[in-house]
This record gives sequence, structure tokens and C-alpha cells, in this order.
Amino acid sequence: MPTPAASKRFPRLAVALVAMALAVTGCGGTATPENSPAASAAAVPDRIEPLAAAPVPALPVTVPSADGARVTVTSADRIIPLTGSLNEIVQTLGLGKRVVARDITATFEQASSLPVVTRGHDVSAESVLSLRPTLVLAETTTGPAEAIQQIRDAGIPVLVIAPAKALEDVPKRIDAVAGALGVKDAGTQLNRRTADRIAAARKDVPAASGKKPRVAFLYLRGTASVYLLGGSDSGAASLLEAAGAVDTGKDSGLGKDFTPITSEALAAAAPDAILVMTKGLESVGGVDGLVKVPGVAQTPAGMDRRVVSVDDGVLLNYGPRTDQVLSSLVAQLYGKGA
Repeated sequence: MPTPAASKRFPRLAVALVAMALAVTGCGGTATPENSPAASAAAVPDRIEPLAAAPVPALPVTVPSADGARVTVTSADRIIPLTGSLNEIVQTLGLGKRVVARDITATFEQASSLPVVTRGHDVSAESVLSLRPTLVLAETTTGPAEAIQQIRDAGIPVLVIAPAKALEDVPKRIDAVAGALGVKDAGTQLNRRTADRIAAARKDVPAASGKKPRVAFLYLRGTASVYLLGGSDSGAASLLEAAGAVDTGKDSGLGKDFTPITSEALAAAAPDAILVMTKGLESVGGVDGLVKVPGVAQTPAGMDRRVVSVDDGVLLNYGPRTDQVLSSLVAQLYGKGA
């Protein structure tokens, strides 16, 4: 399963590799191995919690798009978010009944019955247009560009939103979606709820009493031989820092989003724990398979078999469920509730 938007989320270097992995794996996975932390980890529920009252959009509105365009939205009756993260925000705002399609990374329960119109940055313009949307939401990494232009040429408003890579991006994205849908007050309410919950999750981080745990974020698709080490631009650093940990990729000076894993790079990172997506861990055969990836067994994390896993569809979303991601990281890193 890709992320974010893979959701998710893996720009430039990793996009081609991740797309290849999706083509080979079909985003499927084997059953979670019994010896994998994914079997007992503090899982994030695969459903979203909408606001109590569904808001009524006040339209039309004209809003700025991240690609420089100005987009006028006259109807929110049929919404197609082209990433799982954006779908989650729309649904959590209380407008789930207006969503008519999903990206393959929208794995949560409320979206499961919707038709899939895009897989890992591969948008089908024909599939989108066949559903007669009144608004399409995309990210700057959504593509191909020709498909997005084809949708726009058909007269459909397409709002492009910058992808999230840090906690501070959460309110920006919620505001952007809520503004485009004409439900600013609902956006304000959701931002307040989300901020309160993130703050509560951060209170569970143990007070610093010595060395912070060093965590390496690995993106894995074993069936496609894709093994990547996250750098400062992977999107994981902000979450790990909020959980009281050190992102070893960032700390080691890896400035890119992802770099192919090497024994040398892992040795230099010297992680105490390894963060992976659940499907990625499954794709290499659980922890037993992970320690066979070159270099992993020689790290403190590999020797201790200390692996932290979070569901693919939510780890890097930076949205309304980010507090749950933080709680899961804290529980697994420090043993609370694991």
C-alpha cells in the first residue's frame, strides 16, 4: 500500500520506484506474520471520525491553487479527492456523502466502497470524468500532468494542494480543503479538535532523561525489490521528533526524500528502532525478512529486532488522525499500551 498519497508523499526520486512497486504488488499484502510487531502494535483504527454535524457548503468561492491557478467552486455535490489524505479531510469535515471516488490510498472504512480512479500518481482522467465530479482535489505530486489538464479542459474545477510533510502542515491543509468546499467554520472546528488531540498525544511522550531513541524510516516493497531509507524530506522527521525521537536520516544529513538503502548508510545512521509501514513490513516477510535486508541486522535496531510499524494509509497523511499516529509511535517506542 502506498502512502500517502503515498499517500501520501514520495516526490521526485521515490515516485518512479514506488510506482513500480505498486505495479508489481498491486498494493496487496500477505497476512501479518505472528512475530511481526504489526500483529501487536498500537494500531490506528482504519476509520475516520467525522464532525458531529455535517456542514452546508456556502458557494461559490474562488480560492488559490498550489499550482498558481485561481479555482472557482460552484458546487460541492460530487467531490473526487485524488489522494487518501485529502479524502480523509473531506470525510472528516462531514461531507463524506458527497465524495464519489477515491485514490487507492484511501483505505479507511468510510471510503472502502468508493470506486478507485487513481493508483500511485497514475490518475485515470477518463474514470474521473465518467463520475461527473463538480470538484476534484489533487496534490502537487498527483499526475500525470496530462490527466490533470484533461480534467480541467473538460470544465471541472481542479484544486491543487501542497502535500504535507510536517505537523505544521495539518491546519494549512484542513483550511485549504474547507475553504474550497465553502465550509470554513467546519474547518476551524476540525483544526481545533485536531490540535487538541495532537497536544494530548504529545503529553504521553516520556520526559527526556537521557539519549533520545534514534529511528530510521524505511520504505519497503520486497516483492519489487524497493528498499529506501528516508531522509530529511521523507515526511517522517516531524512525527518522530514530536514523539521524542531522532530521525536518523535527517540527523545523518540525508537531504533527499529517499535514498536506496546501503549497509554503509544504515551503519552511519545506527538506529535504535526502525519505522516502517505495515504493508511494507509484510512485503519483506515480517521482522524475520527485514533483518535480512542488507545492513539491517548490523544496526542496534536489527540486533534488538526493534521495529515500529504504522498503517500505510495514515502514517504520513498529516491530517485528522495524526494524533492517533503519534499515540501509536509513542506506545511502540516506549512500551506504553503495546
